[in-house]
Amino acid sequence: MAIMRCIEVHPSMEMTVDEFKAWLRRFDADHDGRINEEELKEALHSLRVRFGWWKARQGMKEADCNHDGRIESAKEIEKLVNYAQKRLHMKINQSDW
Repeated sequence: MAIMRCIEVHPSMEMTVDEFKAWLRRFDADHDGRINEEELKEALHSLRVRFGWWKARQGMKEADCNHDGRIESAKEIEKLVNYAQKRLHMKINQSDW
């Protein structure tokens, strides 16, 4: 059984893509494995991001490739990671190496 550590995220903190995904899963309120705009907004509010509602909407516009209102595929997660790095100034690395 794998033990996952509780991830406290701060925008200036460095993390891996896997840690970013684990952090996002904490806000998956309906436990469907996908992130919707409301869940992304809650995640950004936990970071005390100013205008989190607007940045969540912008993040969804950039990452939601098929426009179904959910971020779920690897490609969409990659786009959300890029958005977080560029627009939220989060430091997200590809791996622990």
